[in-house]
Amino acid sequence: MPTQIHLSADPNGVARDFTRYLLEQLQGKKHFTIALSGGSTPKLLFRLWATEYQDAIDWSAIHFFWGDERCVQPDDDESNFGMTKALLFDKINLPAENIHRVRGEDEPEEEARRYAAEIADNTEQFNGFPSFDLVILGMGDDGHTASIFPHEMELLKEERFCAVATHPTSGQKRVSITGPVINHAQRVAFLVTGANKEEKVSAILQQQEGYHVYPAAHVQPITGELHWFLDEAAMY
Repeated sequence: MPTQIHLSADPNGVARDFTRYLLEQLQGKKHFTIALSGGSTPKLLFRLWATEYQDAIDWSAIHFFWGDERCVQPDDDESNFGMTKALLFDKINLPAENIHRVRGEDEPEEEARRYAAEIADNTEQFNGFPSFDLVILGMGDDGHTASIFPHEMELLKEERFCAVATHPTSGQKRVSITGPVINHAQRVAFLVTGANKEEKVSAILQQQEGYHVYPAAHVQPITGELHWFLDEAAMY
C-alpha cells in the first residue's frame, strides 16, 4: 500500500487528525495493541484524549506498549511512561493490566529480553514477529525513530524484538523495539511536526539522494499501512 500523507495546519491539527484516524481503526475492535512514542506531539495527543475523548473511546479494548523508553525511573521527567501516565492514564478509566510499560529502572539488557517476551505474549504473530495493530512513531532531527539512531542502523534488521540502544550524544541507554517489529505492524503512523523536520521529511518521502542514512526511511510495513501525519511546517 502506498504511503498515505495527512497534512494539518499545525501540531494540534495533527493530533486531531490522527485521533479521527484512530477512532476509525478502533470501530468494532475488542482488543487493539498500540505501541506509543514519546515527544512533544504525543503530549498534545494525550492531552486531547484525556479531555475531549475521555468517554468517547473504549479504553478497555486498548493495550498500550511503548516503541522505546529511556532507562530511567518511571517517575523521572524523561520517562515516556511517566509522561503518558501523568497526561493520560491518570485521567481515564483504563484497566491496569492494559498498560505494558518498559521497566526503565531495571538492567537494560535484561529488560530488553523481558519486554520482548511480554510483547510476544500479548500480540498477534506474523512471520514469527509480533504484529502490533498500530505503532506510533516520531522522528528526531537526525532522522532517528523509536530509539534507532543513525549510528546503530543494525537495529533495523535485528532479529530480537527489543534491543538496547545508546543515545549518540548523551550516551543514555534506551530499550527499543527493532526494525522488523515496526515493519510487521498492521499500521504504522509517523506524527511529525515543526520546520526543523522539513528537510528530513522531504528527503525520506521524496527519496532524495542519501535518504537511506535516516532510520525513519527504512520504516516500510511488509503488508500493513504506512501513514505520515504532518503539519504544514514539516511538509516539504
